[in-house]
Amino acid sequence: MIQLAKEELSKNQEAGKQIGKNLRQLRTSKGMSIEALAQQIGVSKLTLLKIEQGEGNPTLSVIWKIANGLHIPITALLSFEADVAIARANKAMKLSSSDDEFIVEPLFRSQGLMECYRGYLQPQCRYESEAHRLGVVETVTVMAGQLTIEVEGESHHLSAYDSIHFKGDRPHAYINLGKETAVLHFLISYSLL
Repeated sequence: MIQLAKEELSKNQEAGKQIGKNLRQLRTSKGMSIEALAQQIGVSKLTLLKIEQGEGNPTLSVIWKIANGLHIPITALLSFEADVAIARANKAMKLSSSDDEFIVEPLFRSQGLMECYRGYLQPQCRYESEAHRLGVVETVTVMAGQLTIEVEGESHHLSAYDSIHFKGDRPHAYINLGKETAVLHFLISYSLL
């Protein structure tokens, strides 16, 4: 058990370093200072510096803010380079909410304007997602458990193998009122806006 925890910690540290390296490269390629990015996305300069130096472990919310601020898919901050890739369950990089109740695993590097994720929402939990940038569309399939998705105050209940497609550029929430972890597959698509 301790060995597994050490392996997971090492993998997260390597992921943090790669996110930092990619963030610095993407930010500078857009000619943006760290101060300008911090101000634009509402994340402190110190937090961004720590992430760029590979010392931070950014939450899912911070990663979304950075990606939206740079107008890039989240997976552009990550490294998934291969002609053939397999995304093994519980082996991928994990991005989590600040309370660890919602965890997503980016499955593959973005393919054009689309990203794939596997998500886990703990029982009796709610995750509030900020509106993504204009034109983002989400398609979510429940692979296990149940899920309620609220989009602009309207609730949609999903059971295993049900799917929903909605505009992610509006405030939305994922809610698991069940007794088991909800396992989800996400497709996030971006428009050319």
